[in-house]
Amino acid sequence: MILTPVVTLRGHRNIVRSLDYFPDGKRMISGSFDKTSRQWDLQAGMELEEVRDICDDEVRAVAVSRNGRWVITVTNNHDGDSDQVKACEVETGIVRILNKDGLPLGGLECIDISADNTLLTSGSMDGTVRIWNLDTGKFVAGPLGTEAGRVDAVRFSQDSNKLAVVSVFGNCLEVWDVKTRKLDRRVGKGTDADRRRLICDRPVFWTNKGTILAVFCPPENLPEDDPVPKAIYEFDASTLEPVGAPFQRHIEVISGLALSSDGALFASASGDNTIKFWAFESRQLLASFDVINPFTIILSPVSTQLAYATYTYTGAYEIIICDIPPDILSNIGTAQGQSALPKDLLKADATRRRARVRCDPAASPSMFVPPRPPRPLLIRDPQQSALVRLLRKLLRRSSRTDPPLDNQPCDPRDFPAPSLLRMTAQRRLDHAVPSIVDVPLAQGRERNAVAGAPKDDEDLVPAEYTDDPPAANTNPRQPTAAMRNNTGQHGSSRLCFCF
Repeated sequence: MILTPVVTLRGHRNIVRSLDYFPDGKRMISGSFDKTSRQWDLQAGMELEEVRDICDDEVRAVAVSRNGRWVITVTNNHDGDSDQVKACEVETGIVRILNKDGLPLGGLECIDISADNTLLTSGSMDGTVRIWNLDTGKFVAGPLGTEAGRVDAVRFSQDSNKLAVVSVFGNCLEVWDVKTRKLDRRVGKGTDADRRRLICDRPVFWTNKGTILAVFCPPENLPEDDPVPKAIYEFDASTLEPVGAPFQRHIEVISGLALSSDGALFASASGDNTIKFWAFESRQLLASFDVINPFTIILSPVSTQLAYATYTYTGAYEIIICDIPPDILSNIGTAQGQSALPKDLLKADATRRRARVRCDPAASPSMFVPPRPPRPLLIRDPQQSALVRLLRKLLRRSSRTDPPLDNQPCDPRDFPAPSLLRMTAQRRLDHAVPSIVDVPLAQGRERNAVAGAPKDDEDLVPAEYTDDPPAANTNPRQPTAAMRNNTGQHGSSRLCFCF
C-alpha cells in the first residue's frame, strides 16, 4: 500500500534531520543538514520565510514546547567542538543561547522538552546528558555520563521526574532520576556498530500508563554481524523488564518512531522501505506502507496525520504529510476494545451527535419542504337543496350525541343516511305526527294550528331561506293554489319534515 500525500513541503537543500508540530497543528518546524531551521504554514503549504533561522552548522534537532512558548534549535559540526543550544520565545521573538560559555557539549544529537514546559534535556555523541531551565536559561544538571557511549534519544517522563536515555543505536536503555541526578536502572549494552547504519530522531517514548516504548535490541538477541535494532519493546519503567511481546515485523534497522497523544497508535519507519502503523495495546499491525528510505516521522497533535522525511541524496529533500487512512483509526478501537478514534477526535464536531432542531426553510434551503396549501374556506351554495343541508346538520348532531350501535362503526360519518334517519325517527317516537290538512287559501300558521302541528323548530332551516319560488304548475291534476301559496311559514311547503 502507498500513503497518499496531502501536503508536500519543499525548500530544504539537504537531509531533513528533525521535525516537530506546533500545538495547534497548523504549523511545523524542521531542521536540516543544510544549516537551516524552517517553519511552515501547513494550511497554505508554504514556508514562513520571515522566521527562517540560518545557522553556522548543521541542525541536528528541533523541538516545540507543549504550550507553544518555546522553539529549540540544536546545531553541531560533527566534531563536537561547535555545539549550540538556541531557545526562542515565540511570542516575544527573544532568542537565548543556553551554552553562553561556548564550551563544547560533546556533539549534540537529540533534545526533549518536559511536559511542564520548564526543562530542556540534550544528549550528545560523547555519551553525556545535560538539563537546562528554560525560564532562567541556566544549566541545571549534567553532564550525566552513560556507560554505553553515544546518546541517540532522550525523553522526559510525563511528570518530568524521570529521564529515559537510549544509547548506541538502541542497544542500551537507561532511566535517570531528574532530581537526584542518579541512574535508576540500565538494560543492554553498547556496540561498536557503524553509526551510519542508524540515523533516527527520538526513538523512545513514555506511554500514558508509565511504561517506556523504545527501539531496542536485547543483548541476548544482538547478532554480532548485524548489531542494529529491528524491533520495538515496551518496558516497565521501574525494573526495565519487557512488558508483553515486542513489535517485530521490520527486517531492517528502525530509523523512526512516533506515538499518538492518547497512546493508542504508533508508527515506525525502517530501512526496509516501509512505514508501519500499530495498535499499541493489542500489538496488532494495522497497516504497512511502502516508502523509499523513510527517515524522520511524527504524528500530528490529534494523531490524524503523519509527516515524514526521506533519507536520500537525490536532491529531493521533501517533507511529506499524509492523512492516516480512516480504516486504521477505526481498527484501533476494534483491536483494543476501545473507542475507534483518538479522544481529541471524539470531542470534535465531526463525530458529535447533532441536536434535533426545527428546520427553518429560509435558513436551510437544502432541507426546505414546500408548505401545505391552505384549506379553502367552506362556501355555502345558496342553490343547495334544503334537504341536503338538513341531512348534514343531522349528521353533525348525531356525531356529538348518538352512542355507537352494536356491530356498527364508531364514526357516525360511516352510517348511511337512511340508517341515520331511521335512528332519528326511532328516537322521536313520542313526537306527534301531524295530519295533512289541505287548506289552500289559509296561512301557514293557521293550517298548522288546525292540524295540531308543533310550533316553529329553530333547529330546522326555514324553506324561505333556501328554496326558490315554486315554478309554474305543469301538472293539471295538482291544484295550483296549494303550490302557489307558499308563505314561508312552517308547514307551508310539502317539503317540510317534522319528527
